[in-house]
Amino acid sequence: MTRELFYLTLTALLTGTLWVPVVIGYVTARGPLRPQDYRVAPTSALPAWVNRANRAHLNAVESFGPFAAVVLVAAQAHVSTSATAAAAAVYFGSRLAHAVVHIAGVSVLMLRTVLFTVGWSAVVVIAVEVLRHAGG
Repeated sequence: MTRELFYLTLTALLTGTLWVPVVIGYVTARGPLRPQDYRVAPTSALPAWVNRANRAHLNAVESFGPFAAVVLVAAQAHVSTSATAAAAAVYFGSRLAHAVVHIAGVSVLMLRTVLFTVGWSAVVVIAVEVLRHAGG
């Protein structure tokens, strides 16, 4: 397994797990779901951190597609360089940090935006390397 696929797997696990804080927050704030809650979702206010956790999860899901695409194309094209491996590691680290910063509500230095941009830049690095090495 390439380093890029390794970090894609870790990112998939992270993205697929970010619903957990959201559910914990819902249950903590509203109690366990009741049968009628499946027909009409509760609308009582949630703590701010739960809303942030939900947005962090949605952002991770939305960002996962481009990362997965470039890593899978790189694997199919047999492109694995030190730049693509480092970019995959940076992407995973930035997404993990983004989730923590987002859920915690850290607003210093627009850190959440910086981390998102770092992650996106890593996707671009992988795409450029793929195009450079396997482009037609």
